[in-house]
Amino acid sequence: MKVLIIQTSFPGDTILASSLIESLHASIPNAQIHFLLRKGNESLFMNHPFLDKLWIWDKSIKFKSALSLIRAFRNEKFDLIVNVQRFFMTGAITLLSGPKISIGFDKNPWSIFFTKKIKHEFKIGLHETLRNYQLIQEFAGIFKKPKLYPPEIKISDEPYIVLAPASVWFTKQWPEEYWIELGNLLQSKYKIVLLGGPADVELCERIEKEIGVNVINTCGKYKLLESAGIIKNAQAIVCNDSAPAHLATAVNTPTVQIFCSTTTQFGFTADADKTIILQTEENLDCRPCNNHGLKACPLQHFSCAKSIKASRVMAAIEQILA
Repeated sequence: MKVLIIQTSFPGDTILASSLIESLHASIPNAQIHFLLRKGNESLFMNHPFLDKLWIWDKSIKFKSALSLIRAFRNEKFDLIVNVQRFFMTGAITLLSGPKISIGFDKNPWSIFFTKKIKHEFKIGLHETLRNYQLIQEFAGIFKKPKLYPPEIKISDEPYIVLAPASVWFTKQWPEEYWIELGNLLQSKYKIVLLGGPADVELCERIEKEIGVNVINTCGKYKLLESAGIIKNAQAIVCNDSAPAHLATAVNTPTVQIFCSTTTQFGFTADADKTIILQTEENLDCRPCNNHGLKACPLQHFSCAKSIKASRVMAAIEQILA
């Protein structure tokens, strides 16, 4: 069986879709598995042992790149295309590529033409990986969690804890001053490693400066898969509702995850064997204000984040390490 998985969203979603690769390989070891992702995420799957081919959609030349992919996919003659996404273009790519079987979610505009469509819903207890697994369940009887295969990255001879303070969305990011307070609580006991992408460099530099000692700042210096290697060797990671949580899941590192404006009901929690989820204990009618996050708190109080104190996060770290 030759299978194409389509997930061309942001890194966190792409990491979670690695569960489909693992599940298909465990269930059908001889399957040829191809994966389509957006340009910029390809480093996540370099030298992946179960991927036969990685395809890249360059969204800077969206339509030209899509047409080129469709032509190539028609030549591949896929038995099955699994479309994880709910967008017009990926639905068109799925159908125009001419697979024998096409499967996707019912919220995709093209789903009426898929061979099979699965109801997409957010409900308590349904993790994104299990939601995606429904797409392949009739073919793959073994469910596997997300997994990445990072290179060995050694950045310290001492045990360390990773802090990943950034998020694309302001309302998903625990406040900067709280990260500084947490770092000051940690630095007398633990080596701290700051982690983030190129867009997060200034934030991590400010945090590093305020903590002052016992800090290694790796922000902006490593690719996504290398960052997974840094997380893999950590004692634990503290992160937001953001991609580092899913990197941690994919290498099974103990995780303390902080949810601010978003909630666990959307199914994007960290899922390492040892995971502690922290949310506000206040009864806020405004939460969640958005399922993706916003650039500012609509009510300007940001209580969903500010009510989670550094001392509570510190206690969670000590609990998960005990």
